[in-house]
Amino acid sequence: MRNASVVTEFILLGIPHTEDLETVLFVLFLTFYVFTLVGNLLILLAIASSARLHTPMYFFLCELSVCDIFFPSVSSLKMLVYLSGYSRAISYAGCVSQLFFYHFLGGTECFLYTVMAYDRFVAICHPLRYQVIMSPRVCAILASGTSFFGCVHATLLSTLTFQLPYCGPNEVDYFFCDIPVMLKLACADTAALEMVGFISVGLMPLSCFLLILASYSRIVYSILQIRSTQGQRHAFSTCSAHLTAILLFYMPVIFIYLRPTPSPWLDAMVQVLNNLVTPMLNPLIYSLRNKEVKSSLRKVLHQLGFLPEHL
Repeated sequence: MRNASVVTEFILLGIPHTEDLETVLFVLFLTFYVFTLVGNLLILLAIASSARLHTPMYFFLCELSVCDIFFPSVSSLKMLVYLSGYSRAISYAGCVSQLFFYHFLGGTECFLYTVMAYDRFVAICHPLRYQVIMSPRVCAILASGTSFFGCVHATLLSTLTFQLPYCGPNEVDYFFCDIPVMLKLACADTAALEMVGFISVGLMPLSCFLLILASYSRIVYSILQIRSTQGQRHAFSTCSAHLTAILLFYMPVIFIYLRPTPSPWLDAMVQVLNNLVTPMLNPLIYSLRNKEVKSSLRKVLHQLGFLPEHL
């Protein structure tokens, strides 16, 4: 990656207006992070250990759980380090890596939610052809595609951001290296890059969101054609978890990247929600109303010795 930078490291100032709260934030964020790791690992174990869950829907849920394990790790691990009293410095290469992997995993999740909506569309609108359309080969291609396009998206954004010269101030007024705060430190005109970044970060999630809306519009129409109330309830229950997760994922993205007038403190709070809270809630969202996942989770917890046999 070619650049004329003289800055060799950056200083992460953390969440704005949270001075003297380091200990409280460390305990809070560490709790969120541990629950995120444990919850998503349990989902992976539950799906892997039950043959009934070896279906396309749960295959994509496994990929989502993997993303939810690594996504908060990109920004949270460094934040936990400096909240515990260690250095706030991050190397130039570390900052590039942080921005790349943040948008790689975020982009992958964005495409993955679109694929999961398509999976539900096929399952409900074309149930007799579901196994043919969502074959193992198609699922593998779709899963690989989400990672590939997430990588392309992240490569574009990180290349554009770090081709700029960084030759002056190196204090990042945020808790991790993200595009808006890095552009403020560049020693060059960033107007054109801000527009490209806005289009890329804004247009990509918006396009995915519109595709998801199109899928669910067709799904709702098909569900309303079901004459059985029980059938309608079952169909809605299989989609409600996915819709909840979509809203939790997209609302922070829209709030942070598509607002004309950013607010550093408010953006940081919403970003923490997106980075830590949403990945922690996803296992709960996908398991609480799903009897098969709950049953498999009980078996896993029994085997690990966390639940007595009679429960």
